[in-house]
Amino acid sequence: MAKQLQVPFTSKLPHPVYFRAANLPAAAAYPQHRHPWGEFVYAFSGVMELKLAGSHYLAPPQYGIWLPPDVEHRGMNRFEASHCSLYLAPEWCRGLPRTACAMAVSPLMKSLMDHLRAQSLAQPRTSAERRLFRVLIDQLALAPAHGSYLPMSDDPLLAPVLTALEQHPEEERSLAEWAKALHTTERTLERRCQQQLGLSFSEWRQRLRVVKALAMLEQGLAVEAIALDLGYSSASAFIAMFRRMTGTTPDKVRGHGFVAA
Repeated sequence: MAKQLQVPFTSKLPHPVYFRAANLPAAAAYPQHRHPWGEFVYAFSGVMELKLAGSHYLAPPQYGIWLPPDVEHRGMNRFEASHCSLYLAPEWCRGLPRTACAMAVSPLMKSLMDHLRAQSLAQPRTSAERRLFRVLIDQLALAPAHGSYLPMSDDPLLAPVLTALEQHPEEERSLAEWAKALHTTERTLERRCQQQLGLSFSEWRQRLRVVKALAMLEQGLAVEAIALDLGYSSASAFIAMFRRMTGTTPDKVRGHGFVAA
């Protein structure tokens, strides 16, 4: 059972622009809530998840999740995570997307958030600090927006497949085998994938494995061990998939990170 966390602000922000960093234990969750300000959620390590009405956003450390004002949501993480939130009063949200989305985090954005965390800088008090926050907000407005690197779905036919694969990413059953187990057709399942996820089944499964691999790379696991955990017969097969999906290798990601399209 997930440990329930307390929502930090319920009625008013301490400042129109506010930064908060926190370390979360494994299997922790914030309750369903909404607020009249925008929020950008980013995980320095681990993978953050946000569940909205009918949508489930999951982003590795190369992405953050943007929530416009008044979007009802619930936050969670399955494993230990270090994360931050940048809260913005409505007047600061005008140049940002009007719908929830995952946003690619540039090296500059990450460095700025690292600096704010290291300095325990929650809100700007000096002109120099105001400029620092302004640069971060400007960079956020310029960040490429994505639906989600790994979209999820509550579709009654598709959800059991996605949940099973999320729990066992090494599972090799084909879409036809999943369809047979669910007493439906392969064509129906593939159509649901395209409608609900915007991806083919094989593309979604490979993205899932990339996300799982990112978390394991952060934990310091060897590439060979990650490959076996994700169902690959060899490290070279896993590395080939990873390079095809990300444009780089697991070892380079371990040292420098990546931003996927």
